[in-house]
Amino acid sequence: MEQYGKILLIAMPVFLVLVLAEKMYGYLKDYDTVRYMDMVSSLSSGITNIVKDVLGLSVTILSYSWLVKHIAVFELKSNLLVFTTAFIALDFQGYWVHRLSHEINIFWNKHAIHHSSEEFNLACALRQSVSSFVNLFAFFLVPAALLGVPAEVIATVAPLHLFAQFWYHTQHIGRMGFLEKIIVTPSHHRVHHAINPEYIDKNHGQIFIIWDKLFGTFQEERDDIRPVYGITRPAKTWNPIRINFQHLVLMLTDALRTKNLNDKLKIWFMPTGWRPKDVDEQFPVPGIEDIFQFDKYNPATTFVLQLWSGVQLISVFVFCLFFFGNLKEIGSPGIFYYGLYVFLAVYAYTELMDGKAMAIWWEALKTLSGFSLLYVFGSVELIQEKLWAGEYVVTGWLVASFLITLYMVRYELKQSTLQPTA
Repeated sequence: MEQYGKILLIAMPVFLVLVLAEKMYGYLKDYDTVRYMDMVSSLSSGITNIVKDVLGLSVTILSYSWLVKHIAVFELKSNLLVFTTAFIALDFQGYWVHRLSHEINIFWNKHAIHHSSEEFNLACALRQSVSSFVNLFAFFLVPAALLGVPAEVIATVAPLHLFAQFWYHTQHIGRMGFLEKIIVTPSHHRVHHAINPEYIDKNHGQIFIIWDKLFGTFQEERDDIRPVYGITRPAKTWNPIRINFQHLVLMLTDALRTKNLNDKLKIWFMPTGWRPKDVDEQFPVPGIEDIFQFDKYNPATTFVLQLWSGVQLISVFVFCLFFFGNLKEIGSPGIFYYGLYVFLAVYAYTELMDGKAMAIWWEALKTLSGFSLLYVFGSVELIQEKLWAGEYVVTGWLVASFLITLYMVRYELKQSTLQPTA
């Protein structure tokens, strides 16, 4: 955990700089693919995901370490060949996990957040799940286990494999020549994120495109079909925590409402989007009818509210850098209190971004959580050690944040001159 925290101290600023650089590049080229509020939402989603990972909020049903211990035919040592084998094995697993996440209802819930942005850019790459609490797919790593690839090698390569999927979430890179035949490129992944009938559920590969070509899910980007991004049942919120559980809530509700006992079980394992006939008829869920004629989610806002959303994002970003840099000193159960603060903070300001007055109550909970960290769970000494007058800085921020959010709810959200955000 501590090692992962150190990696995040480097990775988080790098990703942020690259996201902002893409927006600046698009602005200068008069082709800005990064809407401001969408970017804030995406970055906020990335923060919640890495906090969840740091907290270890998941259960592995069948671990890779168990597999390699019981079925390994060889015993390989750590060298370049082993690391290469691990990378390829992880990519094979990644293809199938990704594909199943698109094709089976229950697994779509953990992946819908990644496709929920109606834009396609580096920021949307950071929209990752916090709703996956059970890891089921270690069995796809059986080839690596049979070859005796050590568990510690898999653990080392896995974050690198994940980070290597970031760069191709962009519209600013065109076709890449012969590389299109080998690796996943921006062109391939634009197809994957598109909801066009010709593109949907294609190109599930993560690093190597060969899996899609082998298993029949490859689709080349066509010059005559412009990709349209998002999900067919739009999320209609900037709140990444809400998005993470929307599909699950819908399935639970449908399972309770349907009168067909068979459908109560079948709904979980049917193709993504399937609903019982009686429920679908009585409680229809609106979707996109014409992908070229729908309005992207774009609630009314003001410049002040946009500015405040950015400030809140930066404050949580800085808090996480402190959190990840001091995991050892914070320890358990302290890390869970820190994680709770992050989730409450993100929930509060993204509710405000959605224009919801209830944001003030979430902000109040966040404020109470912050004071509890300081004065109940003993973070004052650690903060004072790392930051001069840290206690007063954090206290001042918590009070100011609550008061400014109160102003936003009482005045900014009620302005009659609200204009849609860019």
